[in-house]
Amino acid sequence: MRPNRAGRPRSCLTDPAAQLPASVPSVIGWAGEGATAPGVTPETGGPEPFTRSVMLMAMAAGALVDFQSLKDGAAEREPFAYLIVPGFVRVEAQKGIEADFPEVAHPGSFPLGALRFGPRFAELIAELTGAEMTKIVEEKLGIDLSGRPTTVTVRGQSRAADGQIHTDSKSKLVTLLLYMNSEWEGGEGRLRLLRGPHDLEDYVAEVPPDRGTLLLFKNGPMAWHGFAPFEGPRRVIQVNWVTDDAVVRREGARHRLSAFTKRLFGRRAGQGTSHAARH
Repeated sequence: MRPNRAGRPRSCLTDPAAQLPASVPSVIGWAGEGATAPGVTPETGGPEPFTRSVMLMAMAAGALVDFQSLKDGAAEREPFAYLIVPGFVRVEAQKGIEADFPEVAHPGSFPLGALRFGPRFAELIAELTGAEMTKIVEEKLGIDLSGRPTTVTVRGQSRAADGQIHTDSKSKLVTLLLYMNSEWEGGEGRLRLLRGPHDLEDYVAEVPPDRGTLLLFKNGPMAWHGFAPFEGPRRVIQVNWVTDDAVVRREGARHRLSAFTKRLFGRRAGQGTSHAARH
């Protein structure tokens, strides 16, 4: 492998392969050592970004998730369409994903391009955004997602201000949440699907953020959700099928700026913001 300017071998292959779904971004994360903020590139002596070829190699390793359990699950329809699948991530795959999960030191949502992670996590993202997942989501939630792109963000820390009751923005058609935490014993931090916007106790379902638990729901004016305040580590991957590519560009730019600010100024950056959904 050709070394970079720092003398280290390049950590991944570069390949313009386009076999992956269009929903998977061409640059999805950072490999190697020394990346502390977005914008670090091989040309500046930093790590090289993961490319689609890395995703292709990861996908060849085999499924990390149990699509059959999702197919077998029954979606609820009231007060909005949703489906909860415990153990969606295969037990034998969990340790590898956890080892490759990005370190997120600050609260807030981070886009993939602002994070460093390993190949098993990359494979997981490919499965969550791939054609098979999209087809199942369409069938379960009764929605046509043809031509609808996806966005992906990751959270690793929750703050006390998170969890406020909300619905997702209208540009988000479907929300997928995949939790990757050890067994969750406390009552705080458990997402509740609500009957309305006023009472966190008026819920139809509660989702423990346990390792491998999947939640799917169809966004709409009645899709209220929130959780009791929790402060500390709380890992969750969020995938959204959105209305169009303009949303992808806008959300990507917003999250990249937010992630860069958080890395510069730490926990205080972004405090008091309310536009981002907290799941």
